[in-house]
Amino acid sequence: MTEKPEKPQKKPSRQQVFTLLVEVGRSPNDGLPKGASGAGLLCYASGVDEAEAVRETVAILKQAEMAPLDVTGYGTLAEREKQGHEIDDAERELMQRALDENSVIIAQMEPFFGNDKKPLQ
Repeated sequence: MTEKPEKPQKKPSRQQVFTLLVEVGRSPNDGLPKGASGAGLLCYASGVDEAEAVRETVAILKQAEMAPLDVTGYGTLAEREKQGHEIDDAERELMQRALDENSVIIAQMEPFFGNDKKPLQ
């Protein structure tokens, strides 16, 4: 009888979830409401570091025919907690989903109309 080789132990994931605020402009087929000049997107993105999370988020938004203009990073869950951010259960669930699926989750979208840009709440 031959023995099955031992399965290598799975290395712990180095992935983390980062909170990103992405400003997008207009492009054809972007799905934004008529009359909007762009939008702010609150995203949770997994990556080994924030730079990777930003790159992945921008790439996915471009695939969705959106026009990313600027990305502001707010850090990981632990970093945000350390800064005193209040993070509710729904937000934590979305962050966990981004980690589990190694994905980018768009949690909120706020269209901009004219030059009236308001930060997401």
